[in-house]
Amino acid sequence: MSMRELIVLGTSSAVPTRLRNQNGYLLRWDGEGFLFDPGEGTQRQMSHAGLSAHDVTWICVTHLHGDHCLGVPGVVQRIARDGVAHQVTAAYPASGAEYWRRLRHATLFVDTTVIAERPLTGPSVTLPAGPVTLTALPLSHTVPAYGYRLDEPDGRRMLPDRLRARGLAGPLIGRLQREGAVTAPDGSTVTLAECSDPRPGQSAAFVMDTRLCDAAFRLAEGADLLVIESTYLSAEARLAEEYGHLTAAQAGRIAAESNVRRLVLTHFSERYDPGDEPRFLDEAAKSFSGEIVLAHDLATIPVPKRSGK
Repeated sequence: MSMRELIVLGTSSAVPTRLRNQNGYLLRWDGEGFLFDPGEGTQRQMSHAGLSAHDVTWICVTHLHGDHCLGVPGVVQRIARDGVAHQVTAAYPASGAEYWRRLRHATLFVDTTVIAERPLTGPSVTLPAGPVTLTALPLSHTVPAYGYRLDEPDGRRMLPDRLRARGLAGPLIGRLQREGAVTAPDGSTVTLAECSDPRPGQSAAFVMDTRLCDAAFRLAEGADLLVIESTYLSAEARLAEEYGHLTAAQAGRIAAESNVRRLVLTHFSERYDPGDEPRFLDEAAKSFSGEIVLAHDLATIPVPKRSGK
């Protein structure tokens, strides 16, 4: 059975708080594990969440500010220590390669050869990532930063009633899916289109530190799950613009204009306490009428089921 869910490892921005660890998010997707922006303390948060280094197949860093990458040394060294044998691909802005190298080799340890580096350059990068395509687009922050999007290819949903009506069962169904047409037991030709319906692929987007920009909307377009920073409330909109961040209201606008299905707000400034949480939801909801989840450390948030798409 496929598993598609987000495990939240931290939700604070630059400074961790008593209740919020720095950033960290593991998106499980059909056997792949995309670890986004592992901030300080990510290795311990993974233990609290019941995750191991073996769950990680990708490390995706949006930019090289500390709250988005200070957990890299611990995660990499845990991958080495635990003997992870599969490849772990690390994507990060090429402009931050010097800082990546410092993080990757921060201390003395018995190293691993499974880390495959994929520095990001240019206006758009597309990488094959197991069952999905991973796209990275540059955002508008105070330093070079990329957002990420996962896209599953479109497919087809088989219709059992039509298969039975044409006498197709067992290996014939597999051949029909692979080849697009088969000869039925009665000698007639059956096409895939006759016994199936189109099934749009699912998608997820991860938009961290950025001002409003076209790339944020492009990444979010039609996403089943959008994980997005909402560092400030609207009263601090000037600070958000100055420091290259979004408000909760702007995050809601991106979700609404991009037809997102489930919106996850995260990356909150340490200036806010738990009593402010309803304000984030209210501000996002002024634009976005869909489902809004305010992320909490160690929460598990499923990708919406296909039936609603």
